Amino acid sequence: MTCLTSNGRPLLAPKLNRRRAVFVLSKIDEILAWEKNADKERDVRFVELGRYLCEARAGQYWRVDNLRSFDEFLDKKFPESRRKAYYLMAIHEHLTPICKRELEQIGWTKARELVKVVRRDRQGFDCAPWVHKASTMRREEFKREVDRYLAGKETEPWGIISFKLYKSQLPVIEQALENAALMLGMDRSRGYCLEMICADFLAGVNLESGNPDDMFV
Repeated sequence: MTCLTSNGRPLLAPKLNRRRAVFVLSKIDEILAWEKNADKERDVRFVELGRYLCEARAGQYWRVDNLRSFDEFLDKKFPESRRKAYYLMAIHEHLTPICKRELEQIGWTKARELVKVVRRDRQGFDCAPWVHKASTMRREEFKREVDRYLAGKETEPWGIISFKLYKSQLPVIEQALENAALMLGMDRSRGYCLEMICADFLAGVNLESGNPDDMFV
């Protein structure tokens, strides 16, 4: 899932801007060190950290440290759990209508919940009332409000499928679903993650010829 493709072909790596990469990586280290030494500031710089992490991923700045992938970079910078890093990047990518100062006042845990609403509503996201709710409600109260809202919006028909798996297959499948959830957002269902894994597989298979044997070349 971390190897992007276009029409089944790997995308070319971006040209590395070493000077900018060194600057961004140093800012990431600075913010992480700040968080360790001043927990009260944790919710103040998360917007900045998410922006720098997104830039590091897009520019593949991890190559400056001779790392093999962005996942390896996150394992190094977030040894306890890289889940928070993906949350912060999702906040940066999805909450652009909300100004930095408002996000800092809301805090990253509530902003993480707001991302779920934005992903569901997309262009129909009503920013002002949700920012007001996030600013005035306690964290758990706001989370329940988001959960209630999302439950009421689930109108797509659904079904259940079942098939047998061997125990030896389970670790691979569980790891794939976990990695997909980290990239797509932990609020996503396992069914959605499975759909995206299948879509990623199909994107790399040339089905235009109509010959099923092409899938196994």
